[in-house]
Amino acid sequence: MTLDDELDLIVGRRDRDDMQPTIDALLPLHAAHPEDARVLYEVGGAYDTAGQEDLARGFYEKALAAGLEGDLLRRCYLQYGSTLRNLGEYETSLEVFGTARAMFPGSPALGIFEAITLHAAGRPDAAVAALLELVVTHLDTPDVERYTPAIRGNAAHMRRLGEAAGHRP
Repeated sequence: MTLDDELDLIVGRRDRDDMQPTIDALLPLHAAHPEDARVLYEVGGAYDTAGQEDLARGFYEKALAAGLEGDLLRRCYLQYGSTLRNLGEYETSLEVFGTARAMFPGSPALGIFEAITLHAAGRPDAAVAALLELVVTHLDTPDVERYTPAIRGNAAHMRRLGEAAGHRP
C-alpha cells in the first residue's frame, strides 16, 4: 500500500465529530514522513476539524512550504485561510485568500471563504459584494444572466459603501 493509499484510507474513515482516532492514525505517518507535504496537510486538516486551529496552522504552513500541488494546494490554502480567520488573524487570512485566488481563479469555494473572512473582519459590504460577484461568475442560469449588469452594479456600489466607511476593498 502506498503512502497516498494509507492517507486516503485514514481520511476516508474519519468521523468529523470525533477526530482523535484520525489524528492518532496520522501521527505515526507523520513521524515516518515528517517532510511529506500531503502528510503535513492531512495532519493539519485533522487538527483543524478537531477545532485545534493553533496546531493546524503550523502543519498547513509546513505543507505549503513542502510543495503541495494541484487540488491539495488549493484545499490547503482554503483551510489555512479559514484557520487564520478562526484565530482572529483576518488580514493574514485575506492575504492567503488573495494568493490562492490568484493561483486558482476558477475556485468559487476560495471566494466564498474569503467572503466569510471579510464578514468576520467587520467588512460586510465587501463580503456581500464578493458573494454577488461569485453568483454572476459561477451561477450560469438565464435568470441570473439577465440581471448580471445589475448584480455587478450592486456589488460595485456595496464596495464603495465599504470604502466610504473606511474599509479596504
